[in-house]
Amino acid sequence: MRINGAQALLECLKNEGVELVFGYPGGVVLKLYDEIYKSKFPNILTGHEQGAVHAADGYARATGKVGVVIATSGPGAANLITGIATANMDSVPLVCITGQVASPAIGKDSFQEVDVCGITAPITKHNYLVKNVEELPRVVKEAFFIAQTGRPAPVCIDIAANVFNTEIDFEYPEKINLRGYTDENPCDEKAVDEVVAAIEKADFPLVFVGGGVIISETSNILREILNKLDCPCTSTLMGLGSIEPDREGYLGFAGMHGSYGANIAIQNCDLLLCIGMRFSDRVTGKVAEFAPHAKIVHFEIDPAEVNKNVQVDIKVLGDLKNSLPLLRDKLNQSEVDFAKKFNSWKNYSIEIGNKYPFGYKTDGEIIKPGALISKISEICDKNTIAVTDVGQHQMWAAQFFKVQAPRQFLTSGGLGTMGYGLPAAMGAKLACPEKNVVLFTGDGSIMMNIQELATIADNNIDIKIVIVHNFILGMVGQWQRLFYNHHYSASELNLKRDFIKIAEAMGVRGYRLTKAEELETKLPEILNSKGAAVIDVYVPQDENVLPMVPGGKRLDQMVLS
Repeated sequence: MRINGAQALLECLKNEGVELVFGYPGGVVLKLYDEIYKSKFPNILTGHEQGAVHAADGYARATGKVGVVIATSGPGAANLITGIATANMDSVPLVCITGQVASPAIGKDSFQEVDVCGITAPITKHNYLVKNVEELPRVVKEAFFIAQTGRPAPVCIDIAANVFNTEIDFEYPEKINLRGYTDENPCDEKAVDEVVAAIEKADFPLVFVGGGVIISETSNILREILNKLDCPCTSTLMGLGSIEPDREGYLGFAGMHGSYGANIAIQNCDLLLCIGMRFSDRVTGKVAEFAPHAKIVHFEIDPAEVNKNVQVDIKVLGDLKNSLPLLRDKLNQSEVDFAKKFNSWKNYSIEIGNKYPFGYKTDGEIIKPGALISKISEICDKNTIAVTDVGQHQMWAAQFFKVQAPRQFLTSGGLGTMGYGLPAAMGAKLACPEKNVVLFTGDGSIMMNIQELATIADNNIDIKIVIVHNFILGMVGQWQRLFYNHHYSASELNLKRDFIKIAEAMGVRGYRLTKAEELETKLPEILNSKGAAVIDVYVPQDENVLPMVPGGKRLDQMVLS
């Protein structure tokens, strides 16, 4: 089949099972977009390239598939950087296709030329510059393989403009051969035996689960292990959904704004089983005094993460798809009655957690963020995907929204990217049209990519956008209150921002809630209605996210009130 490079690229995407892409056209990718037009290949035109890459990210997180984004050269490619870095920090598989100036013009500061490979090298798993059309099928095959195997991450393919026009005898490769890289990540059985022995010896074990369990699709196996051990468990922010929220012994998520019970259990346990997590500073608090009494076990696919932040006693390298079934089987063979042995420790941990649960104080007709999100969690069905931006509302969502299953809580964890939420929610809904999608955002975050309201209207994307509106950059304001003598430097937001008018101007319905009673009288009907809606909810400016572990403090040195 003799076709041009643009057609060849689309054939490659079809061979990889890509159902739609997110993208924004420009000069050097016009040939590609002409072939997209001719073939009716689904492309979601966003309002900004950053919106496109975050949408591809949301699509990938909601499904586990590779998200695909297309941008033109120069500023188009550069506008992807924040989204690529966001996905890279959270191990999200993306293939980012960027146009580049024609091969003879590369390196000459040509119009709309940037060094895409140089810029993206630190924030991708791998990248390519394609100057010869003959290389294109192999490169695309390799890019998808690299992006979704091992520890997933973005891969960038930068394609010179002349490649799109040059003809090729197209044949998509069946196999690839990457020296030094495979998708095989076996685990060390001896290390698993060592873990089982440590569990049998422990008196106060705690299972600590991260996003790797969700990425590896091993949540069901994890839950079998938890059933067997019947000991306390916690998760990171990225691990929400891997453990049932109502499981007895689940202490909530841990870390800077995590639960009192989870943080105290980490500091008191004698064995910490860390599964698919990377010991972020937001999780550990003061590293030197993290889990001081515990033998630490680390199940991890990426060798670079082991002993990077926290020194561990037992490492189990390999894919959780291999190591967790082996751990489950070996625990089932053990003669120890784990449920009986750990029962008092589990009950103690639950009791400690119940002393300071996530909560809020009601205040007349004022809507409290905790009440708002708790009510939304109550209204929504168990298949709802919750998406967040970054800030106070993100932490309140993690505290009060009950995430029932994996891939149902999408948030920028590692990079903390304001503006992530709206396009990511869009991508999640397009990926899972049968599921309800609710976005929690703030009056700061929503402004970062608010142009995507037009994309939502143009494509009839049914998501509910809840703005936790406190007239301030919430988390910045909280730190300024607590640590900078209430000096609200460049954080207070203009009272004249009318998100209802903005939404309606872009074709999306808007509602405003200002009284607590409206959580009962208006909110359910809005959430259950069909079509996209912006729900602007006024909450107090001085409401803090608590508990909170101040920077440099131990996990048990929490500010509780």
